[in-house]
Amino acid sequence: MLDTFPGVLAFAFVAGLLVLGTLLRAQVSFFRNALVPASLLAGLVGFLLLLFDLDFGFASTQFQGFAFHFFTLSFMSLVLTGSDPGTKKTGSIAPGGLWLATIWTMSLVLQALLGLLVVLAYNGMTGAQLSEFLGIIVTHGFTQGPGQALAMGNIWEHDHGITNAISFGVIYASAGFVAAFVVGVPVARWAVQKGLNANTSARLDKDFIRGWFAPERRESAGQQITHPANVDSLAMHIGILGIAYLLTDAWLNFIGPIAATVSLGESNLGLMFSHNLFFLHGLMVCVLLRKLMDRFGLGQFIDNNTQRRITGSAVDFMVVATLLAVQVSLLAEFWLPILLVCLTVAAGTALLCFSFGRLLGQYGVERALTLYGCCCGSTGSGIVLLRILDPDLSTPIARELAFFNVAVIVTSLHILGFMAPLLPTFSWPVLVGVYGGTFLLGALIAIVGFKRLKRTSGQLDN
Repeated sequence: MLDTFPGVLAFAFVAGLLVLGTLLRAQVSFFRNALVPASLLAGLVGFLLLLFDLDFGFASTQFQGFAFHFFTLSFMSLVLTGSDPGTKKTGSIAPGGLWLATIWTMSLVLQALLGLLVVLAYNGMTGAQLSEFLGIIVTHGFTQGPGQALAMGNIWEHDHGITNAISFGVIYASAGFVAAFVVGVPVARWAVQKGLNANTSARLDKDFIRGWFAPERRESAGQQITHPANVDSLAMHIGILGIAYLLTDAWLNFIGPIAATVSLGESNLGLMFSHNLFFLHGLMVCVLLRKLMDRFGLGQFIDNNTQRRITGSAVDFMVVATLLAVQVSLLAEFWLPILLVCLTVAAGTALLCFSFGRLLGQYGVERALTLYGCCCGSTGSGIVLLRILDPDLSTPIARELAFFNVAVIVTSLHILGFMAPLLPTFSWPVLVGVYGGTFLLGALIAIVGFKRLKRTSGQLDN
């Protein structure tokens, strides 16, 4: 049985670090005042342990799989979460969700182009021969997160010969989480202090700053759906998510060999139906699964609060594992171009999100800040930032995020489903033309389309 322990112990290491991060947030005033999430603290502590060889025998490569799967699980779990019964409808969530999806897609292509330009400039000034794709992959780390950074890096490295694509993707994903909170938290605090947020009950109280609830103010984590004498409710929810995982695996095993018989130029269509893109296919499977469950009256077996706990836990574990998966030696070797790419992309993304957010009326700051978190980490990062402005999620933004996670499949399908996996096979004019054209079209829709919608309906969420 000894050979079964490495994976379990690695997970225990991640979980233990989360506890340590929670204690650090509660006890260290600097971390409390800065509202640093426990998962980020845990990941940074783990990174330092690996850096100084105090790693208890663990290696960074052991945590890449955790980052990939927790990322995938968090999104699949989010899509399985339905609308709360009796939720007051303030209007359609589709317009706000489409706005989020439009700007997110603009961020996806903008970050890739910025990464490309930075690496080209770096090579030109230093004489280095760094692959431009090591700059482009920043978008799969920032806008998409560690799962897709690993997936796309694996495709580019093993199928297209882009050396170090996996490691660069993981580093960018880790830097994205840091950027989300380094920029997002101060902006959120400023918005609350200025009263720019719609939820007037938002306040930085003791529980929020310390990071845990006092005994008399603890909230319920969900309702029991199944009788404990039969099966634990949490186990039931994890089981439904497991079914979605198995269905996605079965789908890819079925369609993958068929797609592998088709070629697109010099590339094989099988790349788009490989397990490296499990995230994308898993989202679609969960959308269909949730629709079928609701259609046949089985949606009652999912408690939304419990499902949200699964999503939140997956996000926390993902952040820690991502930071642990960073290869210190490669970071030390390429720190300057990586730093330049990250700073440029973080600044460009902030300018994009907050500039377009200013064009909105009500909930503009909420949408802009939430989207910045999503574009520099994951949907989980966006929700964490949103909770500063809207602690009880009384605004429609949280519900818009559920729509957004489905809408981005459509708005970015030509990039994520076709261009990105085969990107190294395209010529530079095609790459820049498609990515640049996508950004300009998105900007036109965001400025003209949603402005007209605002004029005709009063505000985006009505």
